[in-house]
Amino acid sequence: MKKYFFLSLMSSVVIFNSCNSTDENEIITDPVEQRILLSKVTTVYYDNPASPQTTVSTLEYNNQGQLTKTVSLGESSIIEYNSSGKPFKINHYKADGTLDYYSSFSYNGENLTNIKAIYDETSLNRTINYTYSNGKVANSTLCQTENCSNPIISTYTYNGDNITVETSEMSGGISSSNKREYLYDNQLNPYTFTNKYFRIMMGGAYAMSKNNYASEKISYKDSAGNWVQNQQIIYDITYNSAQLPTQVIGKSTNGTNYVKYNYEYILQ
Repeated sequence: MKKYFFLSLMSSVVIFNSCNSTDENEIITDPVEQRILLSKVTTVYYDNPASPQTTVSTLEYNNQGQLTKTVSLGESSIIEYNSSGKPFKINHYKADGTLDYYSSFSYNGENLTNIKAIYDETSLNRTINYTYSNGKVANSTLCQTENCSNPIISTYTYNGDNITVETSEMSGGISSSNKREYLYDNQLNPYTFTNKYFRIMMGGAYAMSKNNYASEKISYKDSAGNWVQNQQIIYDITYNSAQLPTQVIGKSTNGTNYVKYNYEYILQ
């Protein structure tokens, strides 16, 4: 589970609880009648175990269940939609309320093709381009210069509706490579009823997959071009009565804390 929330807005043991209530199942399978929407994410990072860092992100919706505002670390993002219900612009505000930059969305039919971040200082502008295979995002390319030199390219491999392998590589003067391999539970993840275009924009396997990580293997590419695993994370998941996660705790195989997520929802 990548240790960020709304990156593009600002991208072996699991506990399974049973769900026997017909009404609860109806909530999940009929989102038009009753939506369970993610309203708050509290994340604790353990990069420095002696001083864990906590971030809180909140999400607000209109009466149609469209995400209209997110707030994190005092900074906010306001979303605008076109007549067909697709997001077309996000204004990103600093903590003091002034506009930092805005994001514009472009589409080809039902596919989101790119998102551009536009700043007053044009050297800060960046673009994420998306390509598709069988209706799913196959690649995303982050361009941080106008000629897209040294892009960061993420590639996704699927098993059904879940991304099982995610690679991210940057070439050029500063090169880096990262691979993550995932196993999943069989429950819906917290972003189930979030607009699909936001799930793409957030980036990464968790937002774009159907279920929740049970484990994650992390590898890097050595000087010979071989992938070398250097970490494995096991996720312990607690669910609510609707079988959506309320807490996810990730630990390394040696028992060291890696990350903790707490999820809160509203019913609409």
